[in-house]
Amino acid sequence: MFNKIIIGLVWVAVGIAIIWAAGFFIMKKNNGFPVADISSPLDSFAQCLFDKDVKMYGADWCPHCQNQKKLFGTSFKFINYIECADPINPRKQMQACVDADISGYPTWIFSDNQRIEGEVTFDRLAGKTGCEYVK
Repeated sequence: MFNKIIIGLVWVAVGIAIIWAAGFFIMKKNNGFPVADISSPLDSFAQCLFDKDVKMYGADWCPHCQNQKKLFGTSFKFINYIECADPINPRKQMQACVDADISGYPTWIFSDNQRIEGEVTFDRLAGKTGCEYVK
């Protein structure tokens, strides 16, 4: 009887670990935002930016980049985001960012190679790309 209780508890622990791991990987895949069944009103705006080949270069440790990501919420998953911080040495840039001559974060680069450094409003992104967003 005692062995059955122990085996049952082990299975419960394994189940909890699997659920936790799945949640962790889903959050990691979506830039730290939970996956929702309902779409955000910003999804089409963010998708339009992606379709127009707009890229955001940033670093995980950058508070301005974190603010920019929060502005998009769950729709950030559609942004073409390039992480510049080397995972081993965060003060070192990844080669893609060196090649793009990124000197500040975030940096938005558009299909015509023009760039905007710093946090950008939706109005400014919309004006530059023609993408529309719901206010």
